[in-house]
Amino acid sequence: MKDPYERQLAQVLAIKRETANTNTYSFRFVDESVQRAFRFTPGQFVIISFPGVGEAMFSIASSMSNTESFDVAIRKVGRVTTRVHQLKVGDKLCISGPYGNGWPMKELEGKDVLIITGGVGLPSPRPVIVHIEENRDDFGFLEILYGTRTPMESMFEWEFEKWHRMPRTKLALTVDQVPEGVKWKHSVGVVTTLLQDLAIKPRNAGVLICGPEVMMHFVVQDLLRKGFNGEQLYLSLERRMRCGIAQCGHCQLGPYFVCKDGPVFKYSVIRDVPDCGI
Repeated sequence: MKDPYERQLAQVLAIKRETANTNTYSFRFVDESVQRAFRFTPGQFVIISFPGVGEAMFSIASSMSNTESFDVAIRKVGRVTTRVHQLKVGDKLCISGPYGNGWPMKELEGKDVLIITGGVGLPSPRPVIVHIEENRDDFGFLEILYGTRTPMESMFEWEFEKWHRMPRTKLALTVDQVPEGVKWKHSVGVVTTLLQDLAIKPRNAGVLICGPEVMMHFVVQDLLRKGFNGEQLYLSLERRMRCGIAQCGHCQLGPYFVCKDGPVFKYSVIRDVPDCGI
């Protein structure tokens, strides 16, 4: 039986700067058999470990079809992420996973897909966007609403033009504020302001929401008022996760464990759970 706590040695293949404090890292397991066996669902996460420093969990941000490597976007905010940002191409580290339940890819087939995210929430649904691009005929209209505090904090900005050009796709961007001297041709305001011009209607649609809990709360309330129901809304609750296998109890949410039963939950399942926060 596989040890769920076992960590595998991985190597840094590439580092791409996203913002002033966020990079996207491409990793590959050193053991070829481990890399060949590595498969994930968008929305799942890996654990990155540094002995003597700590470990943390991060969403996988790359295409499911890429079996040669996988990407993780990491913002420098603490001990583990600071250690990650010290890595160079060729360096090795310990990674395990994938863990958790991801976005409902099969249930989304044949439906319009609405993705609403903010800040560092974009890496989790990014593989969904890539998968829809690679299998465009299997899905309906794709609408992506993305908000950040300033234009300089937008992640995967280098992909925005490609997403704009995707067939049957709408990308809408907003920021809380535009610093003086910075050019910005999109909306200004919180991400819920983008719901005023929503293209996707409730009929035959699935909605993926990922970001700060306060943002997700107001997004959900607005969508319910627009006629969407709790069965259509999926949220990623990535919070307080430590062990990844529902043993430590830090991420318990009523009868659920975010790391094992989530991090993606259907809203109808968790809306009445105490301490849900959404």
